Amino acid sequence: MKKMLSALLLLTFTLFFSQEKKPMFWQDIQNFKQLDQESKPTKDAILLIGSSSFTKWTDVANYFPTKTIINRGFGGSRLTDLNYYANDLLNYQPKQIIIYCGENDFADNDQLKADVVVDRFKIFYKKIRTKFPNIEVDYISIKYSPSREKLWPQMKEANKKIAAFMKKQPHSEFIDITKVMEDSNGNIRKDLFVEDMLHMTPEGYKLWTSVMNPYMK
Repeated sequence: MKKMLSALLLLTFTLFFSQEKKPMFWQDIQNFKQLDQESKPTKDAILLIGSSSFTKWTDVANYFPTKTIINRGFGGSRLTDLNYYANDLLNYQPKQIIIYCGENDFADNDQLKADVVVDRFKIFYKKIRTKFPNIEVDYISIKYSPSREKLWPQMKEANKKIAAFMKKQPHSEFIDITKVMEDSNGNIRKDLFVEDMLHMTPEGYKLWTSVMNPYMK
């Protein structure tokens, strides 16, 4: 009886702690898997991977009506998270992958050096190329959110270095959305952001679309 009780307690504690120690964004990934089960992802689609700027773009298909898009953005994610869940995020057969991520890496640690973020991206890029050596892979520049102004210097440096890296890679592009989000004086247009000065309005996404369209396969 004691052995049975001990086994039951051990099982209870195991289940409890396994639930408590699930990695960050685990549920987001499970949600993606559920979506894939409910509706089989289309082959040769454009796969969006990244953080909340993609997550909140829930009507992205309306901005690109002639394209087939799979949106796998999960809010708050960093490049470290993309690397951690790479096998799940790349479990598709896309013709193109577009990435928006890196902003939260700096927000998570305001002392983070640009080179660290660039290296994280290079690791993810290598994971993509291991599975998809010939498809188009594009990176959208980190946007300069007004609420994160103190992080802009590191972000600008990271953008510059990732742009240089992508220029040397085959079937790869750096999509710079920073200029289109500025006013005539070169200042970031705050009217393109919602109240938190981090996430964008439909007008912001409309401007992104105008820049992204020429790169869309």
